[in-house]
Amino acid sequence: MEGRPATTEDIIICRDVHKWFGDFHVLRGVNMTVKRGEVVVICGPSGSGKSTFIRTINRLEEHQKGDIIVDGIELTNDIRNIHAIREEIGMVFQQFNLFPHLKVIDNITLAPIWVRKWPKDKAEKIAIELLERVGIPEQADKYPGQLSGGQQQRVAIARALAMQPKIMLFDEPTSALDPEMIKEVLDVMIELAQSGMTMIVVTHEMGFAREVANRVFFFDEGNIVEELTAEELKIAIEDPNQAKEERTRLFLSQIL
Repeated sequence: MEGRPATTEDIIICRDVHKWFGDFHVLRGVNMTVKRGEVVVICGPSGSGKSTFIRTINRLEEHQKGDIIVDGIELTNDIRNIHAIREEIGMVFQQFNLFPHLKVIDNITLAPIWVRKWPKDKAEKIAIELLERVGIPEQADKYPGQLSGGQQQRVAIARALAMQPKIMLFDEPTSALDPEMIKEVLDVMIELAQSGMTMIVVTHEMGFAREVANRVFFFDEGNIVEELTAEELKIAIEDPNQAKEERTRLFLSQIL
């Protein structure tokens, strides 16, 4: 699947988004729209605002200026809007954030039972289906500490999908993994992208970006310095000097 076409409908709209941590201006007027079914990859050096930006989309970080609209709902201080948006967004972090005292299946069913008010048998049926989808149904009754890092991250993806989100956000989901475990997580994400899920992925995995991204955004110093289409990315991966911006060329030459 190379740059699978998305629909024409914008599901995420970010206009002139600013964020400060005290005096530090971490996001400096970010503009981005994401269409329903689109896969967007965000790259850039450490400290460029990538993770902060995607965390503003579900209000894990509060933006101080600009507009963020998710599936027609504007993200404001209205707690009802925040809850409505969070119900539509699943998020996977660098660290797996699984509850160590709960079995894998209970980690996955917890939110659907408590938030969606699903009966336990329905939640468990869907949890098993999701574990099959991420390739580890045999781990259902184990505890997170008994799993490899790659398996834990696949459980985290299944847990996010259990809430049946319209959008999935990934914040460097493979950066804490040993190299041999990265592929098993990326394969799950590729399948998810090919299924039509709207995704924003912060990652340095250019092979993943080349395979599934519709667009790639390069961040530096709190803003987007360059946007590449799927075709432009392939050209830039082959020859980083083909990128328009010097900062993008430097970044690609360092990670490829």
